Amino acid sequence: MRKLSAWLLAALLAGQAGAAEVPLRIVTSFYPIHIAVLNVARNVPGVEVINLTPPITGCLHDYSMTPQDLRTLARADAFVINGLGMESFLDEAVKRLPYLRVVDASRGIKPLDDNPHVWVSVTLAIQQVQNIADALEEFDPDHAERYRANADAYIARLDALRRRMREGLDGVKNRNIVTLHEAFPYFAREFGLRVVAVIEREPGSEPSARELAQTIDIVRQTGAPALFAEPQYPAKAIDTIAAETGAKVYTLDPAVTGPMEPGAYLGIMETNLETLIAALKEGPSPSARVEGPK
Repeated sequence: MRKLSAWLLAALLAGQAGAAEVPLRIVTSFYPIHIAVLNVARNVPGVEVINLTPPITGCLHDYSMTPQDLRTLARADAFVINGLGMESFLDEAVKRLPYLRVVDASRGIKPLDDNPHVWVSVTLAIQQVQNIADALEEFDPDHAERYRANADAYIARLDALRRRMREGLDGVKNRNIVTLHEAFPYFAREFGLRVVAVIEREPGSEPSARELAQTIDIVRQTGAPALFAEPQYPAKAIDTIAAETGAKVYTLDPAVTGPMEPGAYLGIMETNLETLIAALKEGPSPSARVEGPK
């Protein structure tokens, strides 16, 4: 990786020099991690939680850091990341901040084929919340009981969500789904779904004609009843596949953008459940594209 340029280093130093006195300033790498930390650190006195990237960023596949990002990191006491390579573009900056405590929310999680989208599984989201709480209790022992109580309360809500999702999908016979990109393997494994095809290997990269033809063949062979787009990314190819196969288009949200509030992940996953029931259990609606319940 290239060395940080002089202006990037200056941004780091400026951030360190301008740090204000607060007990604990926590920076999160992107949206789903921010929502998890908001729940664990909720109403803890003297704790500031800042998200590094804009909430509309989505996954960090193509994100490039800015001078402001570096100033934000330089002022942080703790930096909570998803891990599993999602934030590798920040490795060089973090090395220049040896005092910065990095919390890997995916510690102990075994990845599927180097796929970092673990938060889309409710079970793994629970493990991430546990990891975050453990780290914050260590960093800020004066408020350890508050972090633990917050984490336990949020985990209880996540566990209830997981039960509702499993019960809601009970009895689904055709569990073959086609997704826009590789955000849903952990989700599919958790709820007994089978991702038979992925339309785009990288978000925003339309498939070649050959890849498109292969996906159309897979949909026909498996009888997958639904194709799942994502609200963060356009995908012209998905409508082509729908037209060729008769599969309906629905929207599943990988929870990488949304409201900056503690209950946002729960709401997104509830909507995903309603969408899956409509697509796989109740049968498709007459419309060609179904965006999911609002």
